[in-house]
Amino acid sequence: MLTDEKFFQGSLFYLRQIRAAVKLPLLRKDFIIDERQILEAVEWGADAILLIAAILDDARLRRFHSLATEAGLAAMVEVHDEAELDRALAVNAGLIGVNNRDLKTFKVDLATTDRLASRLAESRKSRAESQTTSRAQPSTLDSRLSTLLVAESGIHTRADVERLAKCGARAILVGESLMKGGGIRAKVKELFGG
Repeated sequence: MLTDEKFFQGSLFYLRQIRAAVKLPLLRKDFIIDERQILEAVEWGADAILLIAAILDDARLRRFHSLATEAGLAAMVEVHDEAELDRALAVNAGLIGVNNRDLKTFKVDLATTDRLASRLAESRKSRAESQTTSRAQPSTLDSRLSTLLVAESGIHTRADVERLAKCGARAILVGESLMKGGGIRAKVKELFGG
């Protein structure tokens, strides 16, 4: 749910109205650039926030991720490339969104998820091997081993969903194709193969 009024015609009031109507987890999908927005997310009924690695330096990414989790929010760290994925892993993000849209060119390429999912899998394997070698207890394994990968942008067909699932995405974030699909219910049914 976009709550930014000026650029996206959203509202925090919409978040509260949706929270009252549904039990599903709600993501405040805004450009989080101030700690105050994290507190607002909690106050207005969000379950999760979006932290875009491309707009946050390392210190703010770490701080905002920590604040969100301490407040009981899930924090999805959105990445666009390998360097941003490494930054997300450095803060032990348990929820990583791969945005298939290049923010500089706005070109959409599902291969971005393919590529970053492969890198995440390599990181998991490497981390698991190092934990096993050091005889660490399973409870000490960090979130890299259980990170939920979310594919974002450019998801229009059931074939897209299947492709992304095959490469390791366990969730998708869809907006544009639902809004342009004619009927939201029918489009969701199509994407889920039902």
